[in-house]
Amino acid sequence: MLAAVYDRFRQLAELRDVPEPACPPDGAVIAVRATGVCRSDWHAWMGHDPDIGLPHVPGHEFAGVIAEVGPLVERWKPGDRVTAPFVQACGRCAVCLAGNHNVCPLQTQPGFTRWGSFAEHVVVDWADTNLVGLPDQVAFVTAAGLGCRFATSYRAVVHHGRVEAGQWLAVYGCGGVGLAAVMVAVSRGVRVVAVDVSPRALALAETLGAEATLNAADARLSARVIEITDGGAHLSIDALGRAATLAHSIAGLRPRGRHVQIGLLLAGDAGPPVDMGAVVARELEIVGSHGMAAHHYPDMLDEIASGALDPGRLVARTIDLESAPEALATMDTASAAGTTVVLVGSDEDDENPSR
Repeated sequence: MLAAVYDRFRQLAELRDVPEPACPPDGAVIAVRATGVCRSDWHAWMGHDPDIGLPHVPGHEFAGVIAEVGPLVERWKPGDRVTAPFVQACGRCAVCLAGNHNVCPLQTQPGFTRWGSFAEHVVVDWADTNLVGLPDQVAFVTAAGLGCRFATSYRAVVHHGRVEAGQWLAVYGCGGVGLAAVMVAVSRGVRVVAVDVSPRALALAETLGAEATLNAADARLSARVIEITDGGAHLSIDALGRAATLAHSIAGLRPRGRHVQIGLLLAGDAGPPVDMGAVVARELEIVGSHGMAAHHYPDMLDEIASGALDPGRLVARTIDLESAPEALATMDTASAAGTTVVLVGSDEDDENPSR
């Protein structure tokens, strides 16, 4: 099969013919139709993740068609349209049995613990636990952003954030994760302050319904959030993963507010200081959001199929697999707002505008 492979960190990946992946007895091989270019892939390519083995194929947000299933798989068959969370859970451990698949201690992750979806085929482990069927109304391009960024933001706003109509959300960082959080929150009547350094990203957040926008370089950023929200945000999200955005997010909360950390704090931002005095004095909550279990996808997909949510609006461009290595390498400097999706292979329903 054709795949984008890099042999060294920070070295441009190249397209190569590589062996087809073997199908696990309880897993599936997916013919990739579309895959997202995510900042987490960029972190891996930069060498920020010590668990990445070389050579490596990136990619962990994907959608496609089942090409093969193992003999132990009961719920799926070749030809099914599917996606999967980037955390692939065993489904059998105590954590999974409690419903918390997205933090399974035995998890595997395409594009991290093994080769990913910048390829014509990708493996999904424990298919009966991790595969998610796609409604006919959801296009592969749209679904390619669900496995990490959109699902993580959905969980952050709905499950962790518990934010209600009329309350305030502050989103720090308006890349794919942040913009998804804006969209999910606005769909629920939540008022949003969007924060970023990019005017284009802020303009897109505004079109998605953000009520106020702020430049992240504002020296009075936390104070401005408190002013706009009349006392502080009920919920704030660090969607970027920087020590500074974490600090501003916590500082801009009202008493009993909630901070959700989505952005990965790596390299120079690892181990940031946290104002625990403010956490105690104002009884703040701090929680992480790490993907979303497959069994939580149906509610989100119902909202997408009904039109209540439209993740397709977040896709700024689609590219072919040949262009994926450059898109990955330039992700930290790209000026375009919105997400990039790589088209892989072809399928007749790619041409169906309803999908």
